[in-house]
Amino acid sequence: MTLRQIRYAITIANTCSMNEAAKQLFISQPSLTSAIKELEEELHISIFKRNSKGVVVTTEGEEFLGYARQISGQIGLLEARYLNNSVKKKFGVSTQHYSFAVKAFVEMSKAFDMNDYEFAIRETRTFDILKDVQSGRSEIGVLYINEFNEKIIKKLLKERNLVFHELITCSAFVYLWKGHPLAKKAKIAMEELQAYPCMSFEQGENNSFYFSEEILSTFEYKKTIKVCDRATMLNLMVGLNGFTLCSGIICEELNGNDYKAVPLKAEEVMRIGYITLKDTAVSGIGVRYIEELRKYMAAL
Repeated sequence: MTLRQIRYAITIANTCSMNEAAKQLFISQPSLTSAIKELEEELHISIFKRNSKGVVVTTEGEEFLGYARQISGQIGLLEARYLNNSVKKKFGVSTQHYSFAVKAFVEMSKAFDMNDYEFAIRETRTFDILKDVQSGRSEIGVLYINEFNEKIIKKLLKERNLVFHELITCSAFVYLWKGHPLAKKAKIAMEELQAYPCMSFEQGENNSFYFSEEILSTFEYKKTIKVCDRATMLNLMVGLNGFTLCSGIICEELNGNDYKAVPLKAEEVMRIGYITLKDTAVSGIGVRYIEELRKYMAAL
């Protein structure tokens, strides 16, 4: 197996086409096909399935490509560091929809010259956070674990060679706008919420209760709305008196002071933390980001 073959496989997966991949790699399609066939024979797996519509990655191929992208990412870092100093260093974070994760990213970014770095923060789906960190697309992922999803999430972490580092344990809160009829209550019971739409972040193809960003995901809500971004959720809180369940860790500096978190009458707890690749050193930028996360938690 060679780095050339690894790059070939990644390009094919990205384009879903042998023809397009060959064009991007500036080689002939027969040469590309031959190189992938040799790789598959050496590894005793099928990385791709060919059909009339193009190329599809197999289950075995998904696992291989996860490792391949890690290798490619590390090679890219080596090349950027030692062969081409003009290339910007990259750092990415993939996170569930947490304003505190964005706030920590803001503070981290201030400590570095952005002319020298290419930063990325992705508020995304739970399963995609695991994929991003496994592939090296993001160095750090931010998510939560609780009693309900722990076995599934930890199983996936182990399969992807990832490690969860806990930052804080917190109780459940109801997040709503300050004009909501329940906003002035000291605590809110689940029964009181039934008259209002419960909003949750859509999880796409991996729409399992275990991947939900909100606790009590199996509760039978009378009214539900799926959303894809925080801004839409905040708008619906005002327009429809909607609510969501959260950790209670909110950042008024970024979200404004028109919203509040009220304790939920429930025994549910969330363990919020970050994930990294196992046995892989965190970069200096990553260390600073984690410090900012911890600093924000400590100030609560």
